[in-house]
Amino acid sequence: MSDRPNIPFLERQSYRRRRLIDTIRMVPVVGAVLWAVPLLWPTPEDGAGSVASSDAIIYIFLVWFALVLLGAWFAFLMKRSDAQEEGGGR
Repeated sequence: MSDRPNIPFLERQSYRRRRLIDTIRMVPVVGAVLWAVPLLWPTPEDGAGSVASSDAIIYIFLVWFALVLLGAWFAFLMKRSDAQEEGGGR
């Protein structure tokens, strides 16, 4: 018997697909963190230079738009991954 632990072998495509799915699952978490950033910006009561509400709204919509583009890109990658899986590889 060997001393190596019993590690299952994963095909390269299957491994990449699982990592892609793991990344896709992190997108909502990253989005929530990015949307929470304006809560950390100084307010007029702090006395420091505050951020205008219009700038905060623009930031929120830019983050939203970036998340939409990221979701579209991941959908494209998943579709390509599915096509390669059905096609039997490269």
